[in-house]
Amino acid sequence: MIKKVKTSNLKVGMYIHDLNVPWLEHGFAKNRFLIQDEQQIAKMVQVNISEVLIDTVRGIDEVHSPSMEEAESELMGKMIDVASGSATGSRTGRGDVPLLESRKVHFEAVKVVSDILGDVRIGKQVNVEQATPVVSNITEAVLQNDGTLVSLCRIKHRDTYTFQHSVSISALLVTFCNSVGGFSGDQLIDIGLGGLFHDIGKMRIPDEILNKPGRLTEDEFAVMRSHVTEGVNYLNDEKRLSESAIKIVGEHHERFDGTGYPKGLARKSISEIGQMTSIVDVYDAITSIRVYHSALEPSDALKRIFEWSGKHFEEGMVQRFIKAIGIYPVGSLVRLESDHLAVVLRQGESNMLTPLVRIVFDAKTGHRLLPKNLDLAAPNCQNQIAGYEIPSKWGIDPIQFVGRGL
Repeated sequence: MIKKVKTSNLKVGMYIHDLNVPWLEHGFAKNRFLIQDEQQIAKMVQVNISEVLIDTVRGIDEVHSPSMEEAESELMGKMIDVASGSATGSRTGRGDVPLLESRKVHFEAVKVVSDILGDVRIGKQVNVEQATPVVSNITEAVLQNDGTLVSLCRIKHRDTYTFQHSVSISALLVTFCNSVGGFSGDQLIDIGLGGLFHDIGKMRIPDEILNKPGRLTEDEFAVMRSHVTEGVNYLNDEKRLSESAIKIVGEHHERFDGTGYPKGLARKSISEIGQMTSIVDVYDAITSIRVYHSALEPSDALKRIFEWSGKHFEEGMVQRFIKAIGIYPVGSLVRLESDHLAVVLRQGESNMLTPLVRIVFDAKTGHRLLPKNLDLAAPNCQNQIAGYEIPSKWGIDPIQFVGRGL
């Protein structure tokens, strides 16, 4: 049986099934191993891993700890409590952006970022003027209140991951800030630019480390971590971005509990935009579909981030992020109480648990259905979400159903 155990209750002889921190550079060679000495436990405590999953078949049991299913059910219940409230902040516009239009915005953004960062790698100045229209297009798509662009950002390719990740962070940050509210259009552009260039320091990292497919050594990690300082120094020399944008670059790997880098900032020492960026950076990394590693479904990723709120991430900020993208983000595959499977198209106006969905599959019969939209917030709707599903299990590509039209 797989159980969730507090680190303080670990003992030598227990078998770690998962360290439960998919984004953390924890320093362990493997995610699964038998605890052979107290030093391994101390190392988990040192990097603030508070709970892990153990396999009671392969190691000693912890009788008072809940099963993984029980723990996940409790965690989901708490998230639903957060998501059941009204959405916060600014929601300007109700139009759906056509899928082809979103694909065009995404494609052009990745191409421009690739060109700009490629120039930076060979020593040229950062071309902010070339990037600004890209961020304007991203912002416009976000202000349509349509999550199609963000859902497209989940798909990454190994050769262009850094560029696609940069576009994703820009789109997610603009989405987050727009939802929270209080940001002008110009401020959203500045923030989007900061997201676009948050990893610019990686252009100073050797290719053999930046694109290494396997786990990095401790020395290689040290070089990789230097990308934050390299990026800040480079942009400060260029004097081309706003203070907010520089904070995005400098603080996106800081953590609320002080376990981040490069400065080990904690709590209010990290700016609000820095805390927001740390959340979206992790969310995008662990939900990215890549050729050589699997990705968490958006709802699973949110559970992990929610689980670590108050530790690696500020609790209120995590709750605002969940409200910004929804407990079932656009592009998620969900199971309805009717046993129909549906793709989330747009978040509900008054309740995160009642989005607009597109029914595409009958789980009872195993048959595809003629796609049909259903507004779960409609007064006469008797159907609700029972949970989320793994698309690959059903052979469904949710992305093809998002946006306007099929």
